[in-house]
Amino acid sequence: MNVEETYDIIIVGAGHAGCEAALAAARLGFETILFTVSMDSVALMPCNPNIGGSSKGHLVREIDALGGEMGKNIDKTYIQSKMLNVSKGPAVHSLRAQADKGEYTKQMRMTLQAEPRLTLRQGEVSELIYEEIEEGVSSDKRLRVVGARTYSGAIYHAKAVVLCTGVYLKAMCIYGDTITYTGPNGLMAANHLSDSMTEGGIALRRFKTGTPPRLDRNSIDFSKMSEQKGDDHIQPFSFTNREEDIAREQISCWLTYTGEETHNIIRENIDRSPLFSGVIKGTGPRYCPSIEDKIMKFPDKDRHQLFVEPEGEFTSEMYLDGMSSSMPEDVQYRMVHSVPGLENAKIVRPAYAIEYDCIFATDLKPSLEFKEVAGLFSAGQINGSSGYEEAGAQGLIAGINAARLLQGKDPVVLSRSDGYIGVLIDDLVTKETKEPYRMMTSRAEYRLLLRQDNADLRLTDIGHEVGLIDDDRYAVFCEKRNIINSEIERLKETMLGANKNTLKFLEEHDSSPIHTAVSLADIIRRPEFSYELVEEMDLERPDFLRTNQEDNSKVNIKDNLKVNLKEVIEQINISIKYEGYIERQKKQVDHFTKMEKKKIPADIDYSKVKNLRIEARQKLEQIRPESIGQASRISGVSPADVNMILLYLNI
Repeated sequence: MNVEETYDIIIVGAGHAGCEAALAAARLGFETILFTVSMDSVALMPCNPNIGGSSKGHLVREIDALGGEMGKNIDKTYIQSKMLNVSKGPAVHSLRAQADKGEYTKQMRMTLQAEPRLTLRQGEVSELIYEEIEEGVSSDKRLRVVGARTYSGAIYHAKAVVLCTGVYLKAMCIYGDTITYTGPNGLMAANHLSDSMTEGGIALRRFKTGTPPRLDRNSIDFSKMSEQKGDDHIQPFSFTNREEDIAREQISCWLTYTGEETHNIIRENIDRSPLFSGVIKGTGPRYCPSIEDKIMKFPDKDRHQLFVEPEGEFTSEMYLDGMSSSMPEDVQYRMVHSVPGLENAKIVRPAYAIEYDCIFATDLKPSLEFKEVAGLFSAGQINGSSGYEEAGAQGLIAGINAARLLQGKDPVVLSRSDGYIGVLIDDLVTKETKEPYRMMTSRAEYRLLLRQDNADLRLTDIGHEVGLIDDDRYAVFCEKRNIINSEIERLKETMLGANKNTLKFLEEHDSSPIHTAVSLADIIRRPEFSYELVEEMDLERPDFLRTNQEDNSKVNIKDNLKVNLKEVIEQINISIKYEGYIERQKKQVDHFTKMEKKKIPADIDYSKVKNLRIEARQKLEQIRPESIGQASRISGVSPADVNMILLYLNI
C-alpha cells in the first residue's frame, strides 16, 4: 500500500530556489513539504563558492529585505567578503562573499529543519497530478495541479506546487568521451518528471552549464600567484546583522593567468571538446563561457584571469574560477599544469559540462505561475536562468505567491522600478531568452534607484505586508527611514553664512569659498565633502548622529530600537550627492509606471486589433502581456504595434 499524505504546498527541489520557496510558504502559515533527490543537495553550491557579486549582490540584499534567508545564511558561513566596484558610483557597488560550501549547506538545512510547518523529504518527484478545470463560459479546458507522486509511488496532495528542479531534470554530465547520467557532483538526476510536465502541456528545452576542476591546495605553489584579500571592514548581506556580529578572520583567494601554452593545448585538442564536436546539444551561458569557448572566440587575447578560491575552511579543495571546461581528463591535466603556480597541481574533481531540461519562462505569468496550469509555479534554473542568487530570488517570489494563491490574495509582482528581482523576472517571462539568463547591472534601467545599499528602503514595506518581516524588525526599519528622511530635510534647511569660520573651514578642505549663505546639504554635495566631514560646522546635529561616539555602528533611538548608524550616514550622503540624478530617474519611473498601470484584458483577441504586424500578433498571443508596459518590452512588438493596442482598448 502506497504512502498518501496531504500538504498545502509542495516544493520540488531543495536548491537555492527551493529553500527560499519552502521557507516563505511555511513561514506564511502553510503546511509545506520540500522534496530533494538527496539530502546532500540541500542548498548545494555545485559550482562557484561565492554568493553575490556584480548585480547578484543586489539580488541577495533584496531577498533579505523581503524576508528571505540567503543573506542571513551567507553571513553565517562566509570565509571572505569584498565590496566590488568601489571605484565607481554607488549604483554598481556589489557585495560578494566567498562561502564555506559545506557550512552553507549545513546551516541552511538546519534552518529548514527548524521551521515548524516545513517537512524536508528525500525522494524523487516523478509525476505531477493534474485535474481538468473549466474557466468561465468557455468550453476550453485547462489544468490545475493537485499534487505529486514520487518514484516510489507515494502520493502527496496539495493546493499548489512549486518546481525548483535546478539542473537535475534528465541531467547529463560530460567531459571528453565520459558521460554520466547524473546531476552535479555525481548526485542522482531526476529522470522522470520531465515526461509528466510534457504530458501537462509544458514545453521543455535543453540548456547547458559547466564547472571548472577542483585542485588540491597542498599541490599548489601560491608564490607564483597574487594574493587576493577580503575587505578590512565587512558589509553584511542581511540588514539584520552588523559588522561586529559577523566579523571573523578571512581566508585569501589567489590570482593567476592562462598563457600561450594553455591556449595551444586547447587549440590542439579542440576536436576532442564535446562543446565543439556536437556531443553537447544544450545552449550554454554567454557570460560564463568555458575556457575552450573563450580561447576560440577571443584568439587575440594572450591570457585570461584564473582565480584560485578555497571551497571551505576545512577542505583542501580549491576552485579554479575561470577554467570551466568539458575537455577530456588528460587535456584538463595539461591545461592546469601550464598555468603558473599549478605546474604540479593535483585535480580532485575534473571539470565537466552539464545538460538539463528547462522550461520556456514565457509560459509563466509575472507571478511565476504557469499560464496553462493553475497552482503550478516554477523558479530557478528550470526557468532558464543561471546562478544561485537568481534562483533564490525567484524561489522567494514563487513561494510567496503560492501562499498568496491559497490566501486568496493578489500575487506579489515586483516591477522593474522596484528592484533587480523585478527586472530578472520581467526579463524571463517577457523576453525570449535563448541561453541561460544572468543578472547584470546593465539590465536595470533604473539602477541609480535600485542600489544594493537601499534594498531595505525599497522592499521592506512589501516584506512586512506579505508577512515575512516581523513587527520588531519592521519597527527598526521604520525608525531608520524616519531618521534618514528627517536628517536630509534638516540639512537642506540648516544654513551656513559666509562668515570667517565658514570660509576658514572651506579653505582647510581645499574647497571654493561662498559669498552668500548656503545649506549644509549644498556643502555635502561638493565632491570633497561628506556628512561626516561637515560635522564640526553642524551645531544642530542630534547627538546620536555624531560619529565620534564609542559605538558608531548602532545607535539607541526611542523605545530601545537599535538602528545602524553607518547605514543611516551612507543613505544621507548618497541621497544628497546624487539628488539631481535620482530625481531625474524618478521622473522616468513615473512614465514607466503609467504604462504598467494600463492593463490589457486577459481575454483580449489580438486578431481583432487592426494593423498589428503578423510577428507582433504571434508574440502577443504567445506571451499574453498583462500591461501595455510589458507588451512594449516583447521582442518583435514595435511602438506602432503598442499604439494599435492602445487605440483598440481606447486607453
